[in-house]
Parts: sequence; structure tokens; C-alpha cells
Amino acid sequence: MVYKLDENYDYLFKLVVIGDSGVGKTSLLSRFTKNEFSFNSRSTIGVEFSTRTIRVQNKIIKAQIWDTAGQERYRAVTHAYYRGAVGAMLVYDIKNYESFVNLERWLKELRQHSDPDIVIMLIGNKADLRHLRCISIEEGSGFAEKEKTFFMETSALEDSNVEAAFIEVLSQIYNVVSKKDLQKGGDVVDHINMPKSQTLSLEDASPSSSSIKFQCCSR
Repeated sequence: MVYKLDENYDYLFKLVVIGDSGVGKTSLLSRFTKNEFSFNSRSTIGVEFSTRTIRVQNKIIKAQIWDTAGQERYRAVTHAYYRGAVGAMLVYDIKNYESFVNLERWLKELRQHSDPDIVIMLIGNKADLRHLRCISIEEGSGFAEKEKTFFMETSALEDSNVEAAFIEVLSQIYNVVSKKDLQKGGDVVDHINMPKSQTLSLEDASPSSSSIKFQCCSR
């Protein structure tokens, strides 16, 4: 979903946050939109969303971010909410191997119900629990390279790389959408191009950085 219909912002981008229950999707969203973290975060029921407005290259971007339930019983409910999404945060828990294995199923579902050109960021969350990790950075970046997604490890608890991950996705969407918008003379843009497989170096992943590298993220 990419609109230019409101005087308060230049573009509205719809993003979805997906992955197994308990990987920290709600905590990531809360950290990015409210700069808050709760140790008692409840499981999402169905779908919830929050918004945040940022500036990208002198344009006001409003992000409408949908937090989808990871439980199996809600999967049928969430399918419709993929429609119109131009970005997705695909989240796993670095200490939960099952959540990593299930990424293929989530990706398959996402690609079945969204635009084929959606920009995807793979996120290995709970990096603060690195002493309990069972998925290496190399495994995460390797999966991202194979599936042609961006990759970053984050910690909602420590507020590590959460801002950078969301802003990078929004910036990548804007870069492509703005070019297509010019080509269409300012009309509503319906499609974006999938970026080539690229892994973000966290050393260079500030909001102002345009450097994308084929290498593992450092913590």
C-alpha cells in the first residue's frame, strides 16, 4: 500500500511483522513506534497495528505497521492483512531453532498473499541473549542471501538496531517508489522492485547510511 493522499505526509507505506509466536514481534513494534519495552508483553490476538512518521530524503513517510499473531489458530485471519503491504519484517528468535526453521513457511505464506516485489527484512531478534543462541549470524545471513532479503540482528530489550532495521526497509521502499512515482507523473504507485540479496552491516546501518554489504552483521 503506497499512497500520496494526505497533506500531513508524502507517502503511506504498509508493513507487516511476521514470524512465530514469542519471537518478539510486538516488542519490536513497540520499541520502534513508542520507544517502549515491556517484559510482560501479551501474545497478539489476530492483528494489531501502530504507526510512526519519519523523514526520508526530505519526504514525510508514514509507516503503518501491522503486527500479526504467530499462533496457528489465527493464521487464516491474518492472510487478508498481507494485501497491500510493500514491506515485511520476518522475525525469528536467535535462541529458538524452531522459529528459524519455520521461516520458510512464513515466507511462502507471505509471497502467496502479497505483492511479489515486497521488500523483506529478515530479523534475528533477542540478540541480547547471545549466550543462549542456537542460530549463528552466518546461518541467518545465509538464509537471507538465499531468499533475497535484507538481514539484521536486533534486540528490542537493549534497543539495538531496531530503529535501523525499520528505517532501512522504509528507505529502500521509498527509493524505488519515488523513481516509479516520477515515471508515472505522481500517480499512486502499486508495485516496487525486490532488492537483490543484501545483508546489512550493522556498523553501517544508520538511518543515513546507504551502504549495503554482502557480509554478516556484527553485534
